[in-house]
Amino acid sequence: MKILFVVCNTPNEAIAMNIARAVVGEKLAACANVLPPCRSVYRWQGQMEEAEEVPLLIKTTAAAYAQLESRLVELHPYEVPEIIALPLETGLAAYLTWVTEQTLSSP
Repeated sequence: MKILFVVCNTPNEAIAMNIARAVVGEKLAACANVLPPCRSVYRWQGQMEEAEEVPLLIKTTAAAYAQLESRLVELHPYEVPEIIALPLETGLAAYLTWVTEQTLSSP
């Protein structure tokens, strides 16, 4: 089973926790880490912006990704939320098996 590492920045800890609880509770992800706030600098609608954001690191399967992405878009307050997925090439086999067992296996 292909495992994905998904990054999604949120505007604050309350929203990050809400999203994390939802996607793990719905088995769209095995785990979601809520990190401390960071400063983001980005361009939005032609303007340079700066904001404090709370990153989420989400572990899921490729099979569950489409549902996870839809749910993140639904729960996220940003017009265009950052949702990027990176394939995990390798890792502790027992951990990768756990991610697979804790996540929906099919859409």
